[in-house]
Amino acid sequence: MTKTKNGKILKKRRVIKTIYVTSYIPRKCGIATFTKDLTNAINMLNPYALAEIMVLNRPDERLEYPWEVKYKICQNDLNTYLLAAQYINESGADVIMLEHEFGLCGGKAGEYIVPFMEAIKKPLVVTCHTVVEDPQNEYGVVLKRIVDKADAIVVMMEQSQDKLVEKYQVPRNKIAVIPHGTPDLPFGAMSAYKSRFKNRKIFGNINLLSESKGIEYSLEATAMLVKDFPEILCLIVGQTHPVVIKERGEEYRNKLMAMVKRLKIEKNVKFVNRYVSLEELLEWLKLMDYYVTPYLDPQQSASGALAYAIGAGKPCISTPYVYAKEVLSRGRGILVPFRDAKAIAKAITKLEREPMAKQAMQKQAYDYGRLMTWASVGLQHLDLFEAVIKKNQRRQKQGHGQ
Repeated sequence: MTKTKNGKILKKRRVIKTIYVTSYIPRKCGIATFTKDLTNAINMLNPYALAEIMVLNRPDERLEYPWEVKYKICQNDLNTYLLAAQYINESGADVIMLEHEFGLCGGKAGEYIVPFMEAIKKPLVVTCHTVVEDPQNEYGVVLKRIVDKADAIVVMMEQSQDKLVEKYQVPRNKIAVIPHGTPDLPFGAMSAYKSRFKNRKIFGNINLLSESKGIEYSLEATAMLVKDFPEILCLIVGQTHPVVIKERGEEYRNKLMAMVKRLKIEKNVKFVNRYVSLEELLEWLKLMDYYVTPYLDPQQSASGALAYAIGAGKPCISTPYVYAKEVLSRGRGILVPFRDAKAIAKAITKLEREPMAKQAMQKQAYDYGRLMTWASVGLQHLDLFEAVIKKNQRRQKQGHGQ
């Protein structure tokens, strides 16, 4: 127990040693960035047992990982998964956190992760970054085995929790809904880039580029908006996804650039074709007057970029994929139909002409974003880890007592 200045007694939080099984920086991957941000936040709250990372490593990548990466699993070599489980069992870790996404794991439908989980003798928490709609297909079958083995499951949306309960028969009390984290930016924070773009109305998106992002609909919207707002600027920030480059090169980006020329909007579109650091990402985000995610996958269950935009209090316009539907409800943003450039242009025009409505939306988004700051998300994870550890200890005592 410790005392504060005003004499209140606070419970001292136990030190929790955690191994995270995940992708990690410098890999250009949303979950790698997510894990870095999450572990930074948890390390601030749990400084006497800093995060230890076990990476799921692609064989064709030769990355120089930072010091916190202690072990590498070769994605397509099942034996390295089993050796990793042995390493975990011999470690001093209190709990294991698996950031699960099918594309990170080897085997058919990412099945190599299952024997790895089955071999672990430590409490195991799994974040399901994707919850498959059909529990009967090959990915659903693998997911069922994963959620059955986990001691606790983290999802980012209530809808994902409902899906796990109804389609995968997971007990509701086994699932924690913890939002995607976001940096704690001041409301209305100014970008260091503002002087470069004087008097421009800016909207856009920050992401690893691929066809599923639907950027062509933002470009078509730009061509419509130019008539009423000649100062409009569409920002497309981020390099093409490495997997897309490997499989199809810059085919999609070239298609977008050709579209810009055909629509004669060269002065109203800017591509920033590079992988941006978190610091640079935040500067581009702060610069934007509107954040637009015209994504094409209705089942997309997370978007770190949209979470960051909400946390920054940006007016957000999005297609109704499942994550956007949940976080932009109750006036926190505007949902537009899939593949509908006209609706994007109409939403921006409406907010430009109704500044009070725009301001109210920004405030609602920002207030909601305070629940999503990385400090809050890190604390929620630590509370869950502690509960899982205690439950495991009680189960062990009961086993010894029999």
